[in-house]
Amino acid sequence: MKLFFPWRRKWCKYDIYMRIHKNDNVQIMVGKDKGKQGKVLKIDPKNQRVLVQGLNMFKKHKRATKQGEKGEIISISRPVTVENLMVVCNSCKKPARIGYRFEGETKIRYCKKCQAAITY
Repeated sequence: MKLFFPWRRKWCKYDIYMRIHKNDNVQIMVGKDKGKQGKVLKIDPKNQRVLVQGLNMFKKHKRATKQGEKGEIISISRPVTVENLMVVCNSCKKPARIGYRFEGETKIRYCKKCQAAITY
């Protein structure tokens, strides 16, 4: 895999920095769930994928494990690529790009539409 930021190699484990964090509210911009919003449950920065609660649902056929038990079809959510998501701002309730700024000694994320701070 080609490194996008070779200068970051010594302290960054992965190539691309993820702007989406756990417990963020995100909106899917592309695909069958376009326009739907959900909460981020899990992040996989190595593969650039995010698991969103209740979105990108697929059917899984589960075989009966014990005798007398029936097989079933379960709906599970699969990870979505980061490029297809946008973070939803807490104050303006719209999907927006994220910026970073320093307030005192702390680095915070903010919405580029309304300039409000985005909390986890």
